[in-house]
Amino acid sequence: MKNTAIYIHIPFCDHKCIYCDFYSLVSYDNIEEYLKYLKLEIAYYAKLYSQNRIIDTIFFGGGTPSFMTPNYIGEIIAEISKNFNLDQNAEITLETNPGTVSKQKMAEFIIAGINRVSIGIQTFDEKELKFLTRIHNKETAIKTVYNTAEAGIENISIDLIFSLPNQTKKTWIENLNIAASLPIKHISTYSLILEKGTILNKMVLDGKVKMASENHDAELYKYTMDFLTNEGFTQYEISNFAKENYECRHNLYYWEYRDYLSFGTAAHSFVNGERWWNFSSLKKYISEIEINRNAKRGSEILDKSQILDEYIMLGLRSKGINLSEIKKYSDDWYFEKKENINSFIKERYLIQTEERISCTQKGYIICDEIISKLI
Repeated sequence: MKNTAIYIHIPFCDHKCIYCDFYSLVSYDNIEEYLKYLKLEIAYYAKLYSQNRIIDTIFFGGGTPSFMTPNYIGEIIAEISKNFNLDQNAEITLETNPGTVSKQKMAEFIIAGINRVSIGIQTFDEKELKFLTRIHNKETAIKTVYNTAEAGIENISIDLIFSLPNQTKKTWIENLNIAASLPIKHISTYSLILEKGTILNKMVLDGKVKMASENHDAELYKYTMDFLTNEGFTQYEISNFAKENYECRHNLYYWEYRDYLSFGTAAHSFVNGERWWNFSSLKKYISEIEINRNAKRGSEILDKSQILDEYIMLGLRSKGINLSEIKKYSDDWYFEKKENINSFIKERYLIQTEERISCTQKGYIICDEIISKLI
């Protein structure tokens, strides 16, 4: 049996933040219709891939999945369980935004099958929340974490963003201090990145906003790693930190280059070396499912060279390159790159054991540069 992850994209959202480039719809007109076609897509791929697979993790992302009713999410979980072999101890994550879930609603999500919650807080600073056009405030963010814990969810993760325009080190330290005081087991800290097509990108191009410098970004990132390590979190990926035994199982599938199936608008899947992606448009997604029972927009079968490069990139961003595993893709890579590897080890950017080569904290700061030298 092969463990496999499932991602479900819920595109509906009540507001589009200035930095967001995920496919989302500020409308709830087609919620029930979307559920109908999601079920059809799940059933279609189950016929192709359910045999000899165990679903170990389900992740509801968006959009804002927590705006859906618990019954809505429960129906999707039930459909997966009906069509696939769902592990009884599967990690089932719901992304939520502060202010969208009461304690009672969270309790109902637990009954529906949710056992992990990821809360998109981004910042506790009121000015920064206003800049990011978030719909919540500091008090609501903190209350959402406590409501989630009191409802019965132990595995809570939060997202924070650093290197916001005009963000001081003092403000970021305050963000981390608040986070560390909360009953959370996991934290994702992302440096603000400009994505094409976003409102923020246009603001920068128009000269209305100036992004933080690389040096400031590196300083905040270095502080983040030191701070969270001292607070008992282990860094297991370039942006992710977890208490012991609380790493995000779902995300490990991506970083460890394992199979995952994704359903919904704009969803990407990767199975047996083939990657495919769905249409983004809700209207197009529905029409394609109606005709073909799938909404595949495009696909690619990766050759050994592409797989090798992606495996190295993903490995260095997370727990490292497994030296036995990489031999499946290349017998020569280690010897061809040994000089570069030794140079990075000497500079303490990389560390090597018998099993793997991985980045040090210092190495994570220049991870992209290291990857460019080793692929």
